[in-house]
Parts: sequence; C-alpha cells; structure tokens
Amino acid sequence: MSPHVLVLGGTTEARELAAELAARPGVRVTTSLAGRVSRPAALEGDVRIGGFGGAEGLARWLREHGVDAVVDATHPFAAGITANAARAAAQTGVPAVVLRRPGWRPGPGDRWHSAASLIEAAALLPELGGRVFLTTGRLGLAAFADLAHLHFLVRSVEAPEPPLPPVTEVLLARGPFTVTGEKALLREHRIDVLVTKDSGGEATAAKLTAARDLDLPVVVVRRPPLPPGVIAVADVASALARLDLGPR
Repeated sequence: MSPHVLVLGGTTEARELAAELAARPGVRVTTSLAGRVSRPAALEGDVRIGGFGGAEGLARWLREHGVDAVVDATHPFAAGITANAARAAAQTGVPAVVLRRPGWRPGPGDRWHSAASLIEAAALLPELGGRVFLTTGRLGLAAFADLAHLHFLVRSVEAPEPPLPPVTEVLLARGPFTVTGEKALLREHRIDVLVTKDSGGEATAAKLTAARDLDLPVVVVRRPPLPPGVIAVADVASALARLDLGPR
C-alpha cells in the first residue's frame, strides 16, 4: 500500500516538505493546519483544517486514516501541538519526526535580552524603551496590556486578539521583509526596543539586523522545550531522510 504521511503544518518548511512528498510516486501526503490563518498559502497533497481534539483525537485520526508517519512541522512555539503529536505517536506506534528550523543566534553588536515568556518580556520593557515594535504574533498580547505608559507598534499577519495595550498601532503584513524596509519602519515609528519570539528562519530575520544597525535593544522570547525524548531535525532534507520513503 502507498505510504501515508501526515504533516502538521503552518510553516514554510511544512509547505516545502509537502511538495517534496507529493512529488514522490506512490506517497500520499496530508497537511493539517490549525485554521488560525484565514488564507493559508497553497499546499501540495491533501489538506485538513482544524484541531484533532488533543492527543487522543490525533491518535484516533492516525488509526482511522492509515497514517504511516507523522512530521510535526508546526511553529517552534506551538508547544501544545508538539506535545500532543508526541503522545499520539507513542500511543499508536506511528513513527514521528519533528522538523524545526534552527533558532536565531546573537552576533557582534546585538543587544539581546532573553525572556522565557511573553510575561517576562513585558516585565523587561520599562527599563529598555518607550516605543515598542512587537512582533510576537497575534496571540498572547494580553501579557503587555497593563503597560499603559508605553507605545506599541504590533505587526502580525492577521488582526491581533484583544486585550491589547492601551496605546497600540496595528500593522498587518506578511514577510519576507528586507533590512532596508525594516530600518525605515523602525525610524518612521521612532522605535527604541524590539520584541520578538525566537522563530528562526530568514523571512522575518531582517528586523534583527535592522535593530543591530540602529543599536536598538531586542527582547527575544526563548522557544519552549521539546517534550522529553523528542529530538528535532533542522531541515526538510533531514526530515525526508528520517522518513526513509525511498528516492524521489
């Protein structure tokens, strides 16, 4: 029978992996999206939208749909999905691979401040600046809602969920972004501190270079740890090698 691979998606790497799998003769690929983005990019193979109902629901879906392997290629901060995928794989015996692009690393001239959470990031801000460029996505902004004396520029792909800080401008935009464009944006809005999650990848890394060039502090929220015993691979080629589906 043709192998069936479930890709838990929502990232550039998930889309690239789905295309690679769909191009292999006899391989069936289904990409699952959480449904948080109303207009996701086109994907090769089958697509399903919505949650599974926790680890038990995912395990049931794996059995009912004859899944032979799972690749968790979700966002590095989708800790709940990753935990559920690990539990479902253990329950069913379906091989699982976690695909995570490498995180960012500070270089010479960077003024990074590490935070374990959005709440910890918010606590750092009053000592770092008064005009904040917040690029942590549209969820979880309640962590900053009490900072009434700071001005926030919030950038996300879709409108952020309230509550928001009292003084907030919202910029809806999707990467990739350029260093030139990011520097212009920081200057235009007189930003003096950047807040971001350690998402990794090139599409949104330009803001870090722009902040370095402008000598701005950056608060970087660290990634949540992977579940015990789970090891991630860093790229699509490594994920394909782990799946061992044969030549393209």
